[in-house]
Amino acid sequence: MCGAVGQDGFGTFLVAALDAAGVDRGFVREVPGVGSGMSVAIQDAAGDYAASIVSGANLYIDAAVLDDPALWDGVGCLVLQNEILHETNLAAARAAKARGVKVVYNAAPARDGSAELGDLVDLLVVNAVEAEMMGADTVGDLDAALAAAQRLGAHFANVVVTAGAAGLAASESGGRQFTVAARQVKVASTHGAGDCFTGTLAAALSQGETLEAACRAASDAAARHVAGNSG
Repeated sequence: MCGAVGQDGFGTFLVAALDAAGVDRGFVREVPGVGSGMSVAIQDAAGDYAASIVSGANLYIDAAVLDDPALWDGVGCLVLQNEILHETNLAAARAAKARGVKVVYNAAPARDGSAELGDLVDLLVVNAVEAEMMGADTVGDLDAALAAAQRLGAHFANVVVTAGAAGLAASESGGRQFTVAARQVKVASTHGAGDCFTGTLAAALSQGETLEAACRAASDAAARHVAGNSG
């Protein structure tokens, strides 16, 4: 993993969590005098949530580390998101493409990007709200999610749009499209569902799975996550 945390209590917690999970954090920088980045969740009674982003140390990732060959050893897929600077995302995507590494861009939270980043991204992953903020029409069901994926496909080679309890839709560069209905579970909390989905998706793609197979695995993992792993 490449990133940055602050030298605060939350940073200590994050580092310990990475260690406990067996994540290589050799390229996670500890930034003095800055708080660690975080997402503050606001959850309603139905388990849905919104989040406020506090960037903190996420704005201090050293892009120079991207030139270190050791960072890319064994990497099959780069996952980017928008809690770091656009310039850092762009530099990372350039470095990945130069090494033949797939680039998955989870545009969360949604923001204006650049045509160059779009050209470097192999797969865009967004939820319904993010898709709408990036120019798609309202996403309320799988048909609308598929239309959104097709529209965003004008700027990205492959697109996955998740639509919460409805499932997901995808548009591939070769013109193939598909939908995956979500497994119905009793929701404990949707917090972290997108991260779970994107991480599982990227891992499956790194292992050579097709986009549809990877989406099905990610959808199932997200369902278990929102059910508190009991679904």
